[in-house]
Amino acid sequence: MSPRETFALRDYLGPERKGRIISDARQTVSLTDILEQTCLFGRPRALAGRSVLLAVSDQLLSALAMMEIDGVARRMLLCPPDLNGDHLKALIEDADIDAVVTDQPARWTDAEVYLVVAARPPVRAGVKARTERATEWLMLTSGTSGVPKIVRHTLEGLTGAIVADGPARGAPPVWATFYDIRRYGGLQILLRAIIGGGSMVLSEPGEAIADYVARLQANGVTHISGTPSHWRKLLMSGAAAGFSPRYVRLSGEIADQAVLDGLSRAFPDASIGHAYASTEAGVGFAVNDGLEGFPASLLGTNRDGVEIKVVDGSLLIRSTRTADAYVGHSAAALTDADGFVDTGDMVELRGDRYHFVGRRGGIINIGGLKVHPEEIEALINRHAEVRMSRARSRRSPITGSIVVADIILADGCDASRSDEIRDKILADCRAQLAPHKVPAMIRFVPLLEITAAGKLARHNA
Repeated sequence: MSPRETFALRDYLGPERKGRIISDARQTVSLTDILEQTCLFGRPRALAGRSVLLAVSDQLLSALAMMEIDGVARRMLLCPPDLNGDHLKALIEDADIDAVVTDQPARWTDAEVYLVVAARPPVRAGVKARTERATEWLMLTSGTSGVPKIVRHTLEGLTGAIVADGPARGAPPVWATFYDIRRYGGLQILLRAIIGGGSMVLSEPGEAIADYVARLQANGVTHISGTPSHWRKLLMSGAAAGFSPRYVRLSGEIADQAVLDGLSRAFPDASIGHAYASTEAGVGFAVNDGLEGFPASLLGTNRDGVEIKVVDGSLLIRSTRTADAYVGHSAAALTDADGFVDTGDMVELRGDRYHFVGRRGGIINIGGLKVHPEEIEALINRHAEVRMSRARSRRSPITGSIVVADIILADGCDASRSDEIRDKILADCRAQLAPHKVPAMIRFVPLLEITAAGKLARHNA
């Protein structure tokens, strides 16, 4: 579609594209026939021009509702399943929500919205939906304990990187992701499946990794994405054996060399890379050379409408893919005066390559000195005996706080060697890190908590 036209997701669907499906653990829906169906019951046409909150419990029905609402509603706010219910009232006010689409309409009878439309499994529609306008896509930021910020995108901006990449070569891809599609990373994969003429297999909350991978194999998944924490969990599970995707991507967290190398060994025939993207900045760039970080040559150039620079160690992005603005009655500016988004991701130039060292807001304070936990984790994760680690601070009556490292040992590692492994890790840390960054304590743990967004949970004691 021309970027000058008003277009919607339904414009990439139709009976001429055969055999396309979207599925979860319970149901498979044909994308080939979806334009003849509806999942919105009651008064779907009344959504025209409205500001809609999409609050549907499962991903499959959410995806179908997105396709039906886009191009009809004025705006659509995607509500992730882990959203704190106490924040709903503020979000409804800030986004001027006047309609809710939900699979639990009884829960909204007392809501101060004009219209509640029930979402149900699709049935044949009496009248086809028509593209009437460019719907605003509203998404919520993650990683905050307060009311999340609302970020406004256009479909054109959301699909900028997809259009720039061009159509997939060969047979239509079958996509999957560990992300939830109501978060930015997951939505990007859904859009790639729809726009690229492919199919999609959705993850299921609480589903065992082995069961999900079995579904991926059964459905012939060829392209899959997730955070480095998602991929570490898969590698630890042993379920990767027999799974042979052609395309493996990481995003959402720092992709260190250990996880990239681990995926290369697990999937020797796959294209493995990591992408930089955020809800505010959009898709910035992809790195496909198998190395952590990104080439310094990316700075100062305009690639497919994306410009990046580093100011005081922070990565800034300006592009046609960034969000338009924060939404809300007291919303802050999303970009600076020159149109750059300050991502808050800190980088460090080493030779001809920038390396991510952590989040500006994720710094821990050790005796008045700043520490990026990700820097310590990247060093620990390089050890063959380590599958995953988390560095954090712990209160100390003497220094105020110390660094503690929680470590999951690699599969098959002899636990009786824990003292030897601990000594080896500490020796490397002392040789390569400043003294205040060296862990004062190392704990071997069976698991580490992962957030609903697929990122390593960081709780400082």
